[in-house]
Amino acid sequence: MTGNGLHATRLDEITIQTPEGVSFSLPLAGPISRFLAWLLDVCCLMAAAQMVRLISLLFGIISPDASNAVSIFIFFILNIAYTIVLEWYWQGQTIGKRIFGLRVMDAGGLQLQPSQVIIRNLLRPVDSLPAFYFLGGVACLTTRYSQRLGDMAANTIVIALPKIKKPEIDLIIKPNYYNSLLNYPHLAARLRQKTTPEEANFALQSLLRRDDFVPEARLHLFHTFAGHYKRKVRFPDDILAGISDEQYIRNVVDLLFKG
Repeated sequence: MTGNGLHATRLDEITIQTPEGVSFSLPLAGPISRFLAWLLDVCCLMAAAQMVRLISLLFGIISPDASNAVSIFIFFILNIAYTIVLEWYWQGQTIGKRIFGLRVMDAGGLQLQPSQVIIRNLLRPVDSLPAFYFLGGVACLTTRYSQRLGDMAANTIVIALPKIKKPEIDLIIKPNYYNSLLNYPHLAARLRQKTTPEEANFALQSLLRRDDFVPEARLHLFHTFAGHYKRKVRFPDDILAGISDEQYIRNVVDLLFKG
């Protein structure tokens, strides 16, 4: 990846390279889809603020004269808390981003950190200047990876979630494939819940490109991926005995995409 700067040629996708030399391309979210997702989030926030205001009025906590001021205050508090909490809990997504198929992620492909979520959201008021995210929109249009100021400060990007075609999976998962992980549906469901689309895509692409790696890099890559997924959800040791790291990732991909 190259540095991000204003007036750079804007790209439609970003290429992330793993230490093993595997490259993955992810489509970047454009300003329009990001604006629509933000607009939907604003509607959710306004509805929540209005609800709190009505409850306060109902119980006589505030006077009608102060209700508007309180509503504005609640809206700005919720605006910060809403995005920070949801982007961390939902791994880079809010309600708007989920509906429009967008996700915040680290610009280098690493795990999104709480500090990054906080920084990008604390700078939202700056990106919103003078109104309707004008400054942030200009930054998205003029930066290489469509980043607003908060993204540049936090080293984050917003991607459009890739859609995986089933025929790609059929190249590595044959009919009647036996997957021991599927014998534990509650653990399988938990793994699906904890795995982001990007992580699933990385695992799939590693299997599709496995023959392109030298043996040492192939072993190291699947060992790293297997360790990552085993830390997410621990399956019983007896079903993992005798399964190689590559076979384990094949089982995970089958579970995520076809199970």
